[in-house]
Amino acid sequence: MEKGKKKISWRDLIYKILIFLGAVSLIVYFLPRDGQFNYQFELNKPWRYGQLIATFDFPIYKDKAVIKSERDSVLEYHFHPYFQKSNTVATENLARFKEDYDKHLKKRLPSAQYFNYIYAKLESIYEQGIMETDQMKSLLDDRVSAIMISKDRLASEKEVTSTYTVKTAYEALFLGDSIKYKTDLLKACDLNNYLEPNLTYEKERTQTAREELLDNLSLTRGAVLSGQKIIDRGELVDQKAYNILESLKFETQKRSDSVSQKHQILVGHILLIAILIGCFMIYLELFKKDYYQHKRSLSLLFLIVIFYCVITSLVENNFFSVYAIPYAMTPLIITVFLDSRTAIVAHTITILICSISVSYPHEFILLQLIAGMVGVYSLRELSQRSQLIKSAVIITLSYIFVFMSLELISESDVTSFNLSMYSYFAVNGIFLLFTYPLLFVLEKTFGFTSNVTLVELSNINNSLLRRLSEVAPGTFQHSMQMANLASEAALHIGANSQLVRTGALYHDIGKSQNPAFFTENQSGGINPHDKLSYEQSAEVVINHIHDGVKLADKYNLPKAVKDFIVTHHGLGKTKYFLISWMNEHPGETPDEAKFTYPGPNPFSKETAILMMADAVEAASRSLPEYTEESISNLVDKLIDTQMEEGYFRECPITFQDIETVKTVFKEKLKIIYHTRISYPELQK
Repeated sequence: MEKGKKKISWRDLIYKILIFLGAVSLIVYFLPRDGQFNYQFELNKPWRYGQLIATFDFPIYKDKAVIKSERDSVLEYHFHPYFQKSNTVATENLARFKEDYDKHLKKRLPSAQYFNYIYAKLESIYEQGIMETDQMKSLLDDRVSAIMISKDRLASEKEVTSTYTVKTAYEALFLGDSIKYKTDLLKACDLNNYLEPNLTYEKERTQTAREELLDNLSLTRGAVLSGQKIIDRGELVDQKAYNILESLKFETQKRSDSVSQKHQILVGHILLIAILIGCFMIYLELFKKDYYQHKRSLSLLFLIVIFYCVITSLVENNFFSVYAIPYAMTPLIITVFLDSRTAIVAHTITILICSISVSYPHEFILLQLIAGMVGVYSLRELSQRSQLIKSAVIITLSYIFVFMSLELISESDVTSFNLSMYSYFAVNGIFLLFTYPLLFVLEKTFGFTSNVTLVELSNINNSLLRRLSEVAPGTFQHSMQMANLASEAALHIGANSQLVRTGALYHDIGKSQNPAFFTENQSGGINPHDKLSYEQSAEVVINHIHDGVKLADKYNLPKAVKDFIVTHHGLGKTKYFLISWMNEHPGETPDEAKFTYPGPNPFSKETAILMMADAVEAASRSLPEYTEESISNLVDKLIDTQMEEGYFRECPITFQDIETVKTVFKEKLKIIYHTRISYPELQK
C-alpha cells in the first residue's frame, strides 16, 4: 500500500535544485538577446491582433523604395567624386617635350609654330586633367556628371566630359587644328610619350563626402508619440499603417541592441524560464514524485525539454523554419516511456519556452499544442510500428488543417496562402517517422522498456519461452493463464497491462532448469522431493528465482521484466516445506532464512498484480469443486493473507485497486473453470 509521507532529505532537495538551475541556465544561455516584435502583418491585409498602442516615442521611417529613390537622386545630381591634380606631372612632361624638341624633334617639324601649338595644347590638356581609363569608364557607367578637382587645397567642380584619358588626350592633339597642322607630322613626334594621368582618385575624401551627403537626407516622415493608437483589430494595413508598423519593428529591435536593454532581456528570460521550469517541477512533485526516485525518468524529461529549446533558438536565427522541427515527437516519446499526462505537461512547457525564440509565438503555440495533443491521443499505447506511421500522418494533417483555418480567417484570397508552410509541415511529418529508431536508442541509453519491446518479448515463439514450453509445459501453461488474469486486472486499475502480461510469461523461467521439482510439471506420481530434506527442497524451489535472473541476464531481458522474476514471491516463505518441517520438529525453532525467498516485495502496481495472480492461479488448480462461492472465497483468502503479511506496503496500490483486482480474478476464474453441460444420450 502507499506509504506515509517521508521527511524531505537534504540530498533530494539539493538534487532538485541542481536540476532546476542546470535546466534554466542551459536554456537561457541559448535564447536570443535581441528584442522580439511579435506581430505578423502584410500590406493591404487585416490586422489580426488587438488594439496596438505605442509604448514609446518613435519616428516613422520612409519606405525603403522612397529612400532608395531619394538616395539615387541625390547621388546622381549632387554627388561629385574627388580627384587630386598633380602639378609635377605636367611640368615634367612639358620640360621633357621641350628638351626633345631641341634635340631631335626640331628636325622633323617644318617650323617653330608646330612646337608652340603642341606645347600650348599639352598645357591645356593637363590643365583640364587626365585620369586613368578605368576610372573614366566607371564614372560614365555610374552616370556621374561632374567631379571635384583638388589643387593646392582648393577644390573646383569640373564636368567629367571636359577631362581626358591618355587616349582621348592623344586624339585631341591631332584634332585641334588638322588643317593648319598636318597630322602625319604630329604623329611622327610620338606625342603619346608626353601624356600621363595627373588626376588621382581620392577614395577616403570621396567616401566622406558621399556619407555627408546621404546623412543630410531625412530617413523619417513624422513621428508616433507614446500612448498613440497605431492600429486596431480588423483594420486594413494600408501603406501608412504599414510604414508605422515597420518603423515600430525597427525601433524595437534597435532598442534591444543597447547593453542595458540586453541585461534587461536577460533578467526577463531568467525569470520566465525559472517560472516555467518551476511549474513543471511542481507538477512532478505533486503528481509524479516517483520520477525523482528514478533519475533516468527525470533525465529523459529534462533532456527532451532542453534539447528542443536549444534547437529552436539555433534554427530561428538561421534559414530553416522552426515548423519543420518535429515538436510532437516530445509527447510521443514521453507517452511511450512514461505516461500521457506527463507528456502533455512536458510538451506544453517546452512549447511555451520555445515560443520566446520564434517570431510569431501565438501562431506557433496554437499549432504545436494541438499537434502534441493529437499525437498523445493517436498513440495511447504503442504496440506496433505502424502506429507511429499513423501518428505521423495524423499530426501532419493536424498542422495542415489548423494552419489552413488560420489563413482562411486572415487571408482575403486563397491564392495568397503561404504554400511554403505546408512544405515545412511535410518535412515535419517525415522527421516524425524517425521516432521509432530514436525510441530504440533512448530505450538502450536510459534503460526504459517500450511496449513494442514487451510485445516482441511476448511472442511465444521466442527462444526462451519456447524452451520453457518444451521442458516445463506445466509451468508454461501456468504462466499463460497468469498472463491473461494479470493483464485483465491491470487494465481495470490503470496499470500497464502489456508489462504485466510479459512479466507473467517470464516470471517462472527459472523453473526450466529443474522442471521436475515443481508439481505442475510432474507426471506418473514421481516426486524428486521425496528423496530430499525439507531444507534441500526449499533451497531447490527458491533457486528458481536465482536461475530465472541468470537466464534473464543471459537473454538480455530488460530490467522491467526481471523485476517480476524477483518479486512474484517477494519475501514470502516456502510454506509447504516450512510447515512440514515444523510438524516434524515440534517445539523447535526453524531457520526461517532457509525457507524464505530473496525478494524484494512488489514495489509497483504491476508487480503486485502479478504476485496476486500467481497465488490465485496456482491455488485454483487444487480446488475440489469450482463454484462461485469456492472461487470467491479462495481469491479473498489468498489476497487478504498477502495484505496482512505486508507484501504490498511498498506499492502505490490502493485498497480500491485491490478490490477491483479481486473482482476481475473471480470473474475470469469462473469463466475458466465453468462446468460444461452434459450432452443428453439418444434414447432408443
